Amino acid sequence: MAFIQCAGSRDEEHLPYCSAVCCRASLKQSLYLKEQNPEMAIYVIYKDIRTPGQDEELYRQAQRAGVLFIRGEVEEVSAEGDQLSILAEDVMLQDKVSLEELDLIVLATGLVPNAAVWLEELTVEEEAKEAGEDEEGAGEPPKVDNSILKLAYRQGPDLPNLKYGFPDSHFICFPYETRRTGIYAAGTVRRPMTMTEAAEDATGAAMKAIQAVEAVSTGKAVHPRAGDLSQPEFFMQRCTQCKRCTEECPFGAINEDNEANPLPNPTRCRRCGVCMGACPERIISFKNYSVDMIGSMIKAIEVPEEFDEKPRALALVCENDAYPALDMTGFRRLEYNPWVRVIPLRCLGSLNLVWIADALAKGIDGIILFSCKPGDDYQCHFIKGSELAETRMSKIAETLDRLVLESDRVRVEQIAITDYERIPEILDNFLETLDAVGPNPYKDF
Repeated sequence: MAFIQCAGSRDEEHLPYCSAVCCRASLKQSLYLKEQNPEMAIYVIYKDIRTPGQDEELYRQAQRAGVLFIRGEVEEVSAEGDQLSILAEDVMLQDKVSLEELDLIVLATGLVPNAAVWLEELTVEEEAKEAGEDEEGAGEPPKVDNSILKLAYRQGPDLPNLKYGFPDSHFICFPYETRRTGIYAAGTVRRPMTMTEAAEDATGAAMKAIQAVEAVSTGKAVHPRAGDLSQPEFFMQRCTQCKRCTEECPFGAINEDNEANPLPNPTRCRRCGVCMGACPERIISFKNYSVDMIGSMIKAIEVPEEFDEKPRALALVCENDAYPALDMTGFRRLEYNPWVRVIPLRCLGSLNLVWIADALAKGIDGIILFSCKPGDDYQCHFIKGSELAETRMSKIAETLDRLVLESDRVRVEQIAITDYERIPEILDNFLETLDAVGPNPYKDF
């Protein structure tokens, strides 16, 4: 018998990830067979044997029992009558290996999420390539029609999925939490894992759920600010029904009525303030976080005369990753430019463009924005806050160019919490750029 590990797994064309349990399952089955027939020839063809912790002993038991391990890639599987054969490339020997007269070949296939939208996306891309179309020509990927949850969210009835189809949220701040606030995923619903890991995962998810119930029962916020009693408040008299708050909320916390007015759902809210930054009329605020509050901080910054301790720069910093990184810069006694004034934001997605206008009108020469890192392996605590900030800043750059005011005066930098050593260099380079473009001509306008 031959076991072929990672059959389609760890392959960018199929399942790019490791399913965590396949190696151990094949080793266990090999030992069962050896117990029944010690003379039976058993081969395991693998890319890497992954048996962390005490499971390493399972691997050694299989070695002692006489299981033969071949590290390599299978090139061909063929059959003649009842006999099977395998042609493989042994990467250790740098030679071809032929296994013949096999009675059975077992494929260790990977774990796939039940709502594997990403597999459907892959299929759409492949069909588009075959038809000679680009990805836009392929259209939207199919939606999951048979949702078990049937959620009443504008974004759909199911859980949003990450790159490989597993529902998860930020791995540091929201462990076990999906992108639907109050819904927790455990075990292989969340990612591939062993039975032991699944039991621990379920315990963690249950504890988080208990915390959520306790917090809500006392009127407190579940995420992310412990003890925060504030909710987003809407001054509806000025609402223009533009739908930006409902479209940009990462957690589906704002729905719409029949007249397109926003309908907030506080139990879904994580207090990121993205809706506040999205609103062009500035009608959304929190009791302890608002457009006026940050604007007042900016207006209170002392701006020296034109050639006295210049240039002056403002740093608007995401408090989730970038602000702790800035704190680490001081903790490690690294020096950064003294001409920078720092204001933390809940999320850079909460950035309202009026703050940029206020800063430039105040005479501040440049604004640098520190955001988290977006992407498939995203670090942004609120899913798309960083991407929204990038989009808004691109519009600011266009406006500055039209006003004949250098777009270099506004810059966005992506910072992880471990990037604290980069901060002094980033700030120094930005201040050098501002020094080169000259003082802000719009002071006092």
